[in-house]
Amino acid sequence: MSQRPPVLPTTSLITLAFWMGMAPAAGAQAPFADLIVTNARIHTADPGRPRAEALAVREGRVLFVGSAVEAAALAGPDTERWDLTGRTVVPGMTDAHAHPVLLGTLLRTIDLIGTASYQEVIARVVAVARRTPPGRWIQGRGWDQNDWADPRLPHHRALSRAVPDHPVFLWRVDGHAALANARALEIARITSDRPDPPGGRILRGPTNEPTGVLLEEGATDLVVHTIPPPSPRELRERILAAAAVANRWGLTGIHDAGVGADTLAVYRSLALEGELPLRVYVMLNANAPDLSAILDQGPQLGANDRVWVRALKLTADGALGSRGAALIAPYTDEPSHAGLVLASRDSIERVARLALANGFQLNVHAIGDRANRITLDAFEAALTQRPTADHRFRIEHAQVVAPEDIPRFAALGVIPAMQGSHQTSDMYWALERLGYARALGAYPWRDLLDTGAIIPNGSDAPVESLNPLISFHAFVSRQDGKNWPPGGWFPAQRTTREEALYSVTLWPAIAAFMEHETGSLTPGKFADFVVLDQDIMSVAVEDILETRVVRTVLGGRTVFDAGAE
Repeated sequence: MSQRPPVLPTTSLITLAFWMGMAPAAGAQAPFADLIVTNARIHTADPGRPRAEALAVREGRVLFVGSAVEAAALAGPDTERWDLTGRTVVPGMTDAHAHPVLLGTLLRTIDLIGTASYQEVIARVVAVARRTPPGRWIQGRGWDQNDWADPRLPHHRALSRAVPDHPVFLWRVDGHAALANARALEIARITSDRPDPPGGRILRGPTNEPTGVLLEEGATDLVVHTIPPPSPRELRERILAAAAVANRWGLTGIHDAGVGADTLAVYRSLALEGELPLRVYVMLNANAPDLSAILDQGPQLGANDRVWVRALKLTADGALGSRGAALIAPYTDEPSHAGLVLASRDSIERVARLALANGFQLNVHAIGDRANRITLDAFEAALTQRPTADHRFRIEHAQVVAPEDIPRFAALGVIPAMQGSHQTSDMYWALERLGYARALGAYPWRDLLDTGAIIPNGSDAPVESLNPLISFHAFVSRQDGKNWPPGGWFPAQRTTREEALYSVTLWPAIAAFMEHETGSLTPGKFADFVVLDQDIMSVAVEDILETRVVRTVLGGRTVFDAGAE
């Protein structure tokens, strides 16, 4: 059986009164609520009281969860009341791994998600080029050659012929590969004579000419560093655009997986101005040149109850879709290649020791079984040298894990932060990449839970949709949005609905050291919750993705109302 999340006991009204500085005399009325919600199916994600029919809010926090009769006792002359007519309430959901700035950028560039061919990609670029002055950069994101009839990686030749006068840079859906046209390659000085850079790969044609496809950060940065960076105002607009999308999907929190000083400054500014409609847990880039200064400042918790800074982020390998994930044995469909190791065991161990010494969490992107083993080895070495209770180190993605390494997560106290939607996106071609035996250890949710680990769920947006119910559905079904395949893909790895709910609420909070502030509808925590039009805990599995968000509430304040759109 899987390990249950820690029980967070329900706080009594008298205790709450003390918490609010309003300790009543014996028999005195508890403080009035600002808001009372009744006639609802409330799933609290609090193991101490998992179900309720009413909740009360005061000063942005949960005052009470329980029966409607008890909640009515907290009503005062100014209390707002919501009768939800039987709708469902769950805690505000949190995406435990996303890239809001990249999502905001996608919303302002060419969206290539779902393109059915390379020709369709080119057509979308041509349409934008017609209204863009020559010489100005054109960017896009979202192509995936696995969705095309011809699944080979593209050559820039056709794109360059169609758009010769603009530098074009198009990210693959996973962000671990990109396609540059001839003009962009020229600006970046990527020629046949240029060797592969450290941590990257320049794909080449028969005569050694660059095809335009660049794999991993070492190669993509050759072009990225020639593109004018966004201004603080542009960053602000992108973050707010992504936050609006998040709120529409019922998200009240996001773990931003890879933030630089410029983005952090914008987050803090928005938080202090009261303009950030999310609680953001920041993972700082561990390769930042000013890492020492960041560590010297120590963890920074809850700027205006919106921004938490306590984690560092490293990348150990690439993505499975572009064959950049580091595998122990070569790819089944490319026997000469086993992926890319982007951070050595020693380098991960060094950063892990720095994190432990300064009170930070270390979160490492590792997708392939080799990258996961290297990371676990590095964590174990660092923890042996500096034993630390409750460090909560994380492996981001943990998609392919060797069977003998699965128990090591719980044994070392390492959290596998995974994305249910990756399984349902990858399952169409994962067997070709990995072979059947190795695929048995891919996206091993049940096996990890049964060893005692918890799994905070995310989207990796814009790689996948930000909608958390996609990953919720994947966890309980191992099926895509059309409920394929029948019975699920390797269905033994499915989770229960309770575990799936925890994966988007309580477990992300635990993974961010925020379980005393958010993650469940427990008195004393922030009043972050979502109203849904049907009960995801009881509807037929095939109907889960038909669920619509009616309202999203952050700290007792509505940040999305479907009725107002």
